Amino acid sequence: MSSTSEPSAAIGFDDFLKVDIRVGTIVEAAPYPEARKPALKLVIDFGGTIGLKKSSAQITRHYKPEELLGRQVLAVVNFPPRQIGKFMSEVLTLGVPDADGEVVLIGPSLGVPDGGRLF
Repeated sequence: MSSTSEPSAAIGFDDFLKVDIRVGTIVEAAPYPEARKPALKLVIDFGGTIGLKKSSAQITRHYKPEELLGRQVLAVVNFPPRQIGKFMSEVLTLGVPDADGEVVLIGPSLGVPDGGRLF
């Protein structure tokens, strides 16, 4: 998906509510050299009943693993897990493309409790 793509078809609010987007804090980040495209393996703490979830993210252009610890990000937590090589990604960490199409992570501008749902 590019930053210049056309808007998607209109959906109802109930459709939006089906996508469960939550805030979590990155507690582990490591290189994932086995991935086909450069990626990092993340462990994100969503607190409460969701807990710790793993995610593979193609974010190596702008982020180093050690810089991500403690950073809050948004992720879709209700997609089925997806096998990425030998790694099972449990959530989709969200970002938007920069001018070169590289991922820039999305997160709150102020600290918020982990597990909070986007609305």
